[in-house]
Amino acid sequence: MATLGIDFGTSNTAAGVMVGGRPHLIEVEPGRTTLPTSVFFDYDRKITTYGSVANAALIDGREGRFMRALKSVLGTPLMREKRQIAYERLTLIEVVARFLSMIRDRAEAATGETYQTALSGRPVRFHSSDTARNTQAELDLREAYMVAGFDDVSFMYEPEAAALASGQLDKNALGLIVDIGGGTSDFSVFERDGDATRIIASHGVRVGGTDFDRAISIAEVMPLLGRGGEIRNAIGSGTHLAPNAIFNDLATWQKIPFVYTAENLRMAADFAKLGMDQALFKRLHTVLEMELGHDIAFAVEAGKIQINKPGIADAGIDLRVIEQGLWARFTQAGMEQLLAVHAGQIRDCAAETLRLADVPADRIAKIVFVGGSSLLHVVENTMVSMFPDATLERAEAFTAVADGLAIAASHCLPN
Repeated sequence: MATLGIDFGTSNTAAGVMVGGRPHLIEVEPGRTTLPTSVFFDYDRKITTYGSVANAALIDGREGRFMRALKSVLGTPLMREKRQIAYERLTLIEVVARFLSMIRDRAEAATGETYQTALSGRPVRFHSSDTARNTQAELDLREAYMVAGFDDVSFMYEPEAAALASGQLDKNALGLIVDIGGGTSDFSVFERDGDATRIIASHGVRVGGTDFDRAISIAEVMPLLGRGGEIRNAIGSGTHLAPNAIFNDLATWQKIPFVYTAENLRMAADFAKLGMDQALFKRLHTVLEMELGHDIAFAVEAGKIQINKPGIADAGIDLRVIEQGLWARFTQAGMEQLLAVHAGQIRDCAAETLRLADVPADRIAKIVFVGGSSLLHVVENTMVSMFPDATLERAEAFTAVADGLAIAASHCLPN
């Protein structure tokens, strides 16, 4: 039986196999070889939808529970907590398993093959500094594959898979994979000898596109909902600042589904009464009451993408779903400042990868950008400053990992 290569991503997922000696990405949605890693539990129809259909259900305002960025929760206690999700009680492992089962079903329908084994991509580190949680994350993902009905799954570091699918590299030259995904950033130093690829060193850090979104949202959107605002004390005189926790959770993709509690709604109602600027907290109450957290997150992501286009110096975050005429505006320079800490973490991780490979920066002849977030100006500028003489390759940024997994799956390469 063939092995299916699956790039299960924080933001997007793809699957591939080898056909005629070349990697072939499976059409997992009509006309598309990638789909959003999104799940929507539809209250009314009591069905579960995935990918773009799930995104559309949220945007259309259907009643239900939307989930995204589940990969970022792997390794945490949340994965094994049984909770009411729409019309069922499920663990998040079961939710991920259903998503993986859907990918396998679509792959089998598209190819006519049966896939009982999978080669799954994984970041070098799910969690940067917690070894136990990092180990648990792979155990959680393995269990999800088993619950999904696979007989076995092997894992391969995502940047190493991308290296297999990278373009030509001169003999004795070294390349560097820069894989900035939705939840993690991963690096591999590699060399090529014909079609053979040798990985010299790999390293990773838990920072990615959803962290970029979170930083932008906290700085530019959450103040419009009351973050940093003053609230009069319920008893006695004086004021206190609104607690940051609710705003931080609203700005975090994987935590949004869990903020819609009766307790948070009551808290927002109290803030709307006692806040020095009541209009801000009324917006917060609206967001919680109407469950608009993911609408905000999508708007932030759209603004981030817009401002990264050539010649764009500033962009808007469309918040009219909350209030007519409400926008947050930010600049390219402002975004780079907001993401400076993240850029520093990425730079440090790249430098550590070089240290592990025992090679100086000037030995890197080619930078291969992988993952949608790798194309942000702040990431490219960081890499160019480290490797000013290296050539830049961006052609397969969105599919390189899946292509590499397809190549490796054809040989059943374990990690």
